[in-house]
Amino acid sequence: MLEVNSNRKIIHIDMDAFFASVEQMDNPELRGKPIAVGGAENRGVVAAASYEARKFGVRSAISGALAKKNCPDLIFVRPRFERYKEISTQIHKIFRDYTDLIEPLSLDEAYLDVTQNKKGNPSASLLAQEIRNRIFNEVGLTASAGISINKFVAKIASDYNKPNGQKTVTPDEVIPFLEVLPIRKFYGVGKVTTEKMYQLGIFTGLELKSKSLEFLQKHFGKAGTYYYHVVRGIHNSEVKSSRIAKSVAAEHTFEVNLSSEIFMLEQLDKIAISLERRLKKHNVSGKTVTLKIKYSDFTQQTRSKTLPYFIADKGLILETVKELLYQERMKDSVRLLGISMSSLNTEVRKSVVAVQLKFDF
Repeated sequence: MLEVNSNRKIIHIDMDAFFASVEQMDNPELRGKPIAVGGAENRGVVAAASYEARKFGVRSAISGALAKKNCPDLIFVRPRFERYKEISTQIHKIFRDYTDLIEPLSLDEAYLDVTQNKKGNPSASLLAQEIRNRIFNEVGLTASAGISINKFVAKIASDYNKPNGQKTVTPDEVIPFLEVLPIRKFYGVGKVTTEKMYQLGIFTGLELKSKSLEFLQKHFGKAGTYYYHVVRGIHNSEVKSSRIAKSVAAEHTFEVNLSSEIFMLEQLDKIAISLERRLKKHNVSGKTVTLKIKYSDFTQQTRSKTLPYFIADKGLILETVKELLYQERMKDSVRLLGISMSSLNTEVRKSVVAVQLKFDF
């Protein structure tokens, strides 16, 4: 039986509207205005939105057209990923002054294990405050933080006092915190699962906790075991300083929708070159090739094939993609194509620690 591991101090740092905040920092004329990074008035998808834009319902992953409809004064800004990587590197340099146990989730968020830290400070809350102050003073951006005994609770907590705030959930507070938490705020519970839980009478952590392991496994499969444990504060996943990628991908959204497989193949050739470059950069290869197709009506389809051997070569990737492309007829014109490689030749390390101690947060 797994036990709550309360002998850890985990910080989840989440930059506030990162891409949009970088653009506003670099261009004073954009400050205080609703902006969307990525997308366009008639095409594309929003990658990030400033807090001024979020008030109008503009958020990441919605179409540029819908974003403009929600916010007529919205300003679209072309993304500059090299700049975001540069800023992210500066932020991670600050992290390394406190711990080497850093697990990046993306350019704008990361877990830090500060149980044993370079400052010798027993208070994770004070460390989080110091890190956030340094990010603001040295980089010029605000960050929010969640602090608790595991990654699951820390990530949820970092969203509580956004933007530019932090929340600590001490060992004694974990269970009460989770019991009153709306189920839609549980990390790992998406929109579809939320609706299913509502139908089963599960609206809060307390109601989730009242369900047996058998009940949750019956309705949610393997995920049911995960829900059963996390609502009891059990999430012993370690902060991994070198995250192992599960897949490597490349994709492209087109200015004009494609309706001919010949034109699609031309674009897929370019995407395969980009994917090969990324695979070689990470020194990995994979067995499963997946073709991603997004149609003009925004519906999405994936087609996959698993090979008996690992590949990373552009020619072999494209050969498999051609098979997938001609597997069935396109149902509409295409606005986005992507290729991903999974079942990589990397090993996943698993470790479970179960110790129960008390300490100052």
